[in-house]
Amino acid sequence: MTSANPSRPSTAAVAFALLIVYVVWGSTYFAIAVMIETLPPLLAAGIRYLVAGGLMLGAIAAYARFRRRGEPAERPAAVHWRSAFIIGTFLLLGGNGGVVLAEQFIPSGIVAVLIATMPIWLATFDAVLNRRWPSGLVIGGLIAGLVGVAVLLAPGEGIDQLNPLGVGLAIFAEISWAAGSIYARRAPLPRSQLLATGTEMLAGGIMLFAAGTLLGEIGRTNVEAFSLRSVVALAYLIIFGSIIAFTAYTWLLANVPVSTVGTYAYVNPIVAVALGAVFLSEPITPRTLIATAIIIGAVVAIVSGRPRDLEAPEPVPDTARLEPE
Repeated sequence: MTSANPSRPSTAAVAFALLIVYVVWGSTYFAIAVMIETLPPLLAAGIRYLVAGGLMLGAIAAYARFRRRGEPAERPAAVHWRSAFIIGTFLLLGGNGGVVLAEQFIPSGIVAVLIATMPIWLATFDAVLNRRWPSGLVIGGLIAGLVGVAVLLAPGEGIDQLNPLGVGLAIFAEISWAAGSIYARRAPLPRSQLLATGTEMLAGGIMLFAAGTLLGEIGRTNVEAFSLRSVVALAYLIIFGSIIAFTAYTWLLANVPVSTVGTYAYVNPIVAVALGAVFLSEPITPRTLIATAIIIGAVVAIVSGRPRDLEAPEPVPDTARLEPE
């Protein structure tokens, strides 16, 4: 009698991990909006990743020492740190930093909908770099995604109030995240996915903190003005957004197809729009709903039409390859 494969995860475990990624990463847009109410945006984002990366690396070292009875844990080499700083610059400084700055000018739900078009840039970069013509389904998804963005941003009642700077920052964020994701696929990184992620978060946190310092955020910071809800939001982003959700994400990558994991890109904008409307009184217009539906449908088409050779699990940086929360 053949025994069941013990390495195959249960349906309940997969569903639970997906639920964490769906809800937590969808809620990060709302948490960011609350965080930057009284905290300096780039400095707070830098602290988020500095603390999360430090905690993750410390936990990995402690676990390895305990498990191996005093033997040293795997340590990143110089080439790994170089990759970490390149990835951290594109994904966390450009990607997450762009999102944090964009939410100063436009609603968090709109930012989430714009960021949901990330697969457009990934598919475009992949086609150019690998000289691989996308499938008809992907091309249809690309066109639909652009139409969705046009519907969202076209002048009209309510929509014409969107700040162009905020829209530009959100688009810059997704382009930066896509470029960093393409680089990360082939970058030399530690064997351990979690170790690689810890180094990337630490490096990205350093870059975000440095950027905030150069832009004068330290001089404009008034600690006495920090609200409790903003500090709690930062703690939520550190613990749940950067550690718990990413751990669930990396576990999913190792156990289920990438296309299944990528479904979070369909759900996150819905969660973000709903939370922004309920807790931040962000407006939801019929045009926003139509644009969201078109963009989510486009993401479904693009992810479903990807070549099968991209289905293999691979190390990825924090907050996924598709969305810079």
